[in-house]
Amino acid sequence: MGAGYAGLLAAKRLAHKLRRSDVTVTLVNASDRFVERVRLHQFAAGQRWAAPSLRQQLSGTSVQLVVGRVTAIDTTGRSVCMDVAPGAIGYDTLVYAVGSRARLDDVPGAVEHAYAVADLEQATRLRHRVAEIASGGTVAVVGGGLTGLETASELAESYPELRVRLVTGADDVGSGLAPRARTHLRRALDRLDVSVHPRTVVAAVREDGLDTREGASFAADAVVWAAGFRAPELARAAGFATDGSGRMLVDATLRSVSHPEVYAVGDAAAGVSVSGTPSRMSCQAALPMGRGVADVVAARLAGREPGPVRIGYAFTNISLGRRDGVVQFTHADDRPRRFVLTGRAAAAFKEAVVRSTVRSGPRGEWGSDASDS
Repeated sequence: MGAGYAGLLAAKRLAHKLRRSDVTVTLVNASDRFVERVRLHQFAAGQRWAAPSLRQQLSGTSVQLVVGRVTAIDTTGRSVCMDVAPGAIGYDTLVYAVGSRARLDDVPGAVEHAYAVADLEQATRLRHRVAEIASGGTVAVVGGGLTGLETASELAESYPELRVRLVTGADDVGSGLAPRARTHLRRALDRLDVSVHPRTVVAAVREDGLDTREGASFAADAVVWAAGFRAPELARAAGFATDGSGRMLVDATLRSVSHPEVYAVGDAAAGVSVSGTPSRMSCQAALPMGRGVADVVAARLAGREPGPVRIGYAFTNISLGRRDGVVQFTHADDRPRRFVLTGRAAAAFKEAVVRSTVRSGPRGEWGSDASDS
């Protein structure tokens, strides 16, 4: 279920590993396109981009693609219910890879008035709105994490006449980076004329701006919500054990702790990283999970007990427009190393990593173990 980074990789790798068996691998996705989520902030900023065809991505594999939206999971009958014919698809083993969405229900007014870049539909809405207000309008981006930083930077670079504000409840932006990386990040935001408002917690979103918990108000022609993500309600509604963000609780092999015939990967899974903490929602975690779950399922189908799936990190990529960026190299537990790449070299590094995720062969062996956004 789901053809994002983790789901697509899992399906292709499973099909390759099971090619000499009678197992059928079916990939169910709401669209026939592979949406590069790490590029949606670019698309929202008006840049040209075309989502690659899933059928092209699956070329040379035995994976059966079914395009349709899953509306529910029947754990008793072991099937997924869909909004298109045949109406339901049965499974012996299910890999739950439905991704995440923006947490728009966290504050009043966000669902009605805020924009997001969590999926193609939301990014398209923002793209149209930004084009309308590009000459002198104001955009407030809520959230100082990677998505907020990249979206604010991209909008500011693409539309120099647009006033961009970055609102975050943290003490500063880039708190998890090494000092050199934080310094470069702040200089880049200053260069792009992005005004940063730290220690500012949003209490409500209005059609014409936002209100803060501190009693201040910000006027804005568009409010972009980048303050966190949550998994869809499908798993919780079906009775799976989930965490507070709706992510399926899994063991070290990514198997559901409540339903052993089901596995979860990517943003929809509460996997445990090498540090012992839950994996963060990122492409960097999704890729090893997608690869690992394929190995786990194939091993169990062959009667072998697999080892744990290792979810580690190598770097954090932050694009700051098309010609600048920061790459913070990290330990496997996500602690920053001293080595940092900045400027055009960092921008080129991230572009190479992002492109590698859509240059995979039939086995799904993508060129990078650790891309991030």
